Amino acid sequence: MSSRPYDPRPARHRPTPVPSPAPSPAPAPSASWAPPAPAYVTLAGADWLASAARVPHEVHALWADDPMAPVVLPCGTVFDVIDAPALFGRRILARLWSPGGPGSGPVAAHRGRLLLFAAPGTAQRLPALLAWEEWGRRDRTAPPLLCYGTGDAVTVPPLYPSPEGSEPTPAVARWLIAPEVRHPRLPGADALLWACVRAARATTLPITMGG
Repeated sequence: MSSRPYDPRPARHRPTPVPSPAPSPAPAPSASWAPPAPAYVTLAGADWLASAARVPHEVHALWADDPMAPVVLPCGTVFDVIDAPALFGRRILARLWSPGGPGSGPVAAHRGRLLLFAAPGTAQRLPALLAWEEWGRRDRTAPPLLCYGTGDAVTVPPLYPSPEGSEPTPAVARWLIAPEVRHPRLPGADALLWACVRAARATTLPITMGG
C-alpha cells in the first residue's frame, strides 16, 4: 500500500496538491530520454482520469479502497491514447520535449509499449495524417502505431508506483508522466504527427515491435 493515502473527497474540498517539478525539455532528441520523477497521480490528476468513466464516483471509490488498483477507462471523450513500441515511443517523447517542442500529456508504460494520452479526436485524425506521410513504407523504420479513441478503452496504471522492495508485476502498467492537473494539456494529431515524422527520420536502426 502506498504511503500517500488516496483522498476520495470531492475536488472542491481538497487542498491544492503540491505540484511536481515541471518536466525539463530534453537538451537534444534521444532514445535515452528519461521522464521526470516521481511519477504518481495527484488528487487533481485522479479527478481528470475518473471523469472519463461513465460513473466517476465508482472509480474514486475503487481507488479509495485500493490506490494500487489499475482501472479500465473509455477513450474518446476526455482523452485518446496513441500506443507505440517502447523504444520508438521514447523517441517521440524526446521530440515532443525537445527545445521548441509542444510537450506531452500523461504517458504510461505497459508490456513493452508506451501509451501517450492525447486530445480527444486524435485517434481518428492521426492515421490519415500518417498515411499522407506514407508511414510504414519499407524504406522507413517507422513502426505501426495503435490509436484508441471512441469505442475503445485502455487500462490506466495504479495511482502510485509499487512500493520500494516489493516484487514488480510485469503485467501492471506504470506512469512515466502521471496526470497532475484537472485539465492537462494534451497533444493533438498535428503535434504527434510532427513528433512521429521527426522521430522516424532520425532513426537509423530498425525498431522491433517489442520496443
